[in-house]
Amino acid sequence: MSIKSSVVCAAAMVGLLTFASALPASALSMSECSAKYKAAKADGSLGTQKWNDFRKAQCGEEAAATPAAAPAAAPAAKPAPAPKTASAPAAAGSAVFPSAIAPKYASETPGKGRMHTCVDQYNANKASNANGGLKWIEKGGGYYSECNKRLKGA
Repeated sequence: MSIKSSVVCAAAMVGLLTFASALPASALSMSECSAKYKAAKADGSLGTQKWNDFRKAQCGEEAAATPAAAPAAAPAAKPAPAPKTASAPAAAGSAVFPSAIAPKYASETPGKGRMHTCVDQYNANKASNANGGLKWIEKGGGYYSECNKRLKGA
């Protein structure tokens, strides 16, 4: 039995090595390919090529087999992103909120009526820039959260 198991183990190892050697060793990772795409886009060498075409031509297995026409320069270091203060929403004092559920939504469930009333008011506010800097949904409470709270209390 030990000879039989040794033969099976050796065959499995040969199969595994054959499979591993078939994988492209020099294909770029997605983050490397993305950096290369952004560099090509920045220096204008991209032309009208879209992401999928660029990825297939420059980052896939075929690109690893054929040398690139011009190697892309290393991407410039990105500046440190500004720290976000998403813990508190923008002041809702200057935003305009509805005072009651709109009559056209009275036949809906209370939750849907509040949502539709709020979205109508939000879109009307967008046209007149009266949302007080609030987005529809934000971490910590956006326009919908504030509007829904006010309509529940009304």
